[in-house]
Amino acid sequence: MWLLDRLLRAVVREGPLVVVDHDGTQRSYGAGDQPLTIRLTAPRTAWRIASDPALGAGEAYMDGELLVDPPHDIRDLVLLFMRNARRRSGAMSPPNPLRRLADRIAWRLDQFNPRTRIGRKVRHHYDLTRQFYELFLDEDRQYTMAYWADRDGTLEQAQRDKKALIAAKLHLPAKGAEGLRVLDIGCGWGGLGLFLNRHYGCEVLGVSLAPDQVRFANERAAAAGVADKVRFELIDYRDVRGRFDRITSVGMIEHVGAGNFGEYFAKTFDLLADDGVMLTHTIGRTSGPGRTDAWTRKHVFPGGYIPALSELVEACERTGWQAADLEVLRFHYALTLHEWYRRTTAHRAEIVALYDERLFRMWQFYLAGAEQTFRLGGMVNFHLQTVKRQAVLPMTRDYIASEAARLIAAEPAPDWHLAMAAE
Repeated sequence: MWLLDRLLRAVVREGPLVVVDHDGTQRSYGAGDQPLTIRLTAPRTAWRIASDPALGAGEAYMDGELLVDPPHDIRDLVLLFMRNARRRSGAMSPPNPLRRLADRIAWRLDQFNPRTRIGRKVRHHYDLTRQFYELFLDEDRQYTMAYWADRDGTLEQAQRDKKALIAAKLHLPAKGAEGLRVLDIGCGWGGLGLFLNRHYGCEVLGVSLAPDQVRFANERAAAAGVADKVRFELIDYRDVRGRFDRITSVGMIEHVGAGNFGEYFAKTFDLLADDGVMLTHTIGRTSGPGRTDAWTRKHVFPGGYIPALSELVEACERTGWQAADLEVLRFHYALTLHEWYRRTTAHRAEIVALYDERLFRMWQFYLAGAEQTFRLGGMVNFHLQTVKRQAVLPMTRDYIASEAARLIAAEPAPDWHLAMAAE
């Protein structure tokens, strides 16, 4: 316990945090009015956390060795540490220099994403059962940042508004788009592709490396009677052939790995027609390049990496793109993750029945940690609109807001049943 005690005394100023060790020993850290109490249930837990905080704390919670006393929960604990981490950068890094070196080497190896490995890494996360994702996502299964034009609105409404915003930035013609081809890289469960076809009549090819996503997306296209115009394939984007008038990539570039952004932008440049438009929607770092933490790459997104804006812009410049528009979307993902966390927690019994308590705790920790990095840390979302020719877009951004509003007005009212079920 001495190492954890030393670490917490250095980190926690805003609290108080009360730690009850497995033998009943109690210690308090930081000042404040409402104590948050955690309990360590095994003799090894304190060392497990202190020797590698980024990995050990999450795994201790997953294994039931770290418990949070009501009325607080793991989200409150993560928030407490994020508030304190802003005061002391790097305080929660592994204290052993050899362990830090090992972590850097492990991260470099994790970023190696050839075709033979990338599919397995994607399936690690996205091939959980359909029923699992239905418990916390909106009806359309949008598994990326929602756009909260109304902070008091619902997740369903915000995800509809996100699709409308992306579609508007593609600058598709409201009439006469039937012959245009759209490529949706990392198509998820098909919601965006179906949205684009519904409003513009364009042909859509969605590609993904998650088999169940592709199956379900094709089932949706068939049910909507548009399988002749909207299809989804299990294929690496690097193996796509042909030319497309528009390209969307929503929440996908985070999976290509650090060092592979040039390959991504070079391939998409070749796929896009000369008068086309591409919209890349990605999580981004507000500071410079960094590393994916050990817990996330082991349990959630193996091979994943969140890019800094400098990395994206440099890769675009090297591959011939012209940046047409950049929007930094702040706090939208924090609100989205908070709602996913709320719905996940409300459906604890169903998730445990589908999998087990450990996966439920892992998902809680993932959502809570991700939310706080967008709320208090250095993460935002980027919308990077790129073209080959500047003249393909209007001179002002007015077209984006007006087209998004038109699309929202044309959409049926979102189905609120999931929001009500999670209450």
